[in-house]
Amino acid sequence: MIQSSLSKTSTYPSNRHIMNQQFIINYRELRVYQSALDIAMQVFELAQALPSEERDQLTLPLIRATRLVCVYIAQAWLKRRYQAGFIAKLNQAEVEAATAQVWLEFAVLCSYLDAQKGQELHHDYRQVLADLSRLIEHSAAWVLTLNVES
Repeated sequence: MIQSSLSKTSTYPSNRHIMNQQFIINYRELRVYQSALDIAMQVFELAQALPSEERDQLTLPLIRATRLVCVYIAQAWLKRRYQAGFIAKLNQAEVEAATAQVWLEFAVLCSYLDAQKGQELHHDYRQVLADLSRLIEHSAAWVLTLNVES
């Protein structure tokens, strides 16, 4: 697994009102982003061994889905001014994580991927989905408040 130089940070803020709390200032600090990136890189490495005849029908869609999870988390972070936009992008990340699970299942069923490794990755995506769900559930705590002066 790829080790990130960033600390593993909670997926949702608790006690944000505490003065000395370390705030997450970049999406790369989110545990869910770090996990999704680690999984995407594992899948990329495993995809190198998939048969070339499955390149268009399995390999590319699988790699694309794993990368899009990360992309949508980053986009969601930048949409925090609007709760609906933030939630929509997180939901897109959920969709891509589930899509990646399906492609991984196909890789296992076609005997291109070891069943144990497929189960590990599927479990890892279940955790990503749970983290995304918590972010959505607590989205109000993540949304930036606009200070509009009258």
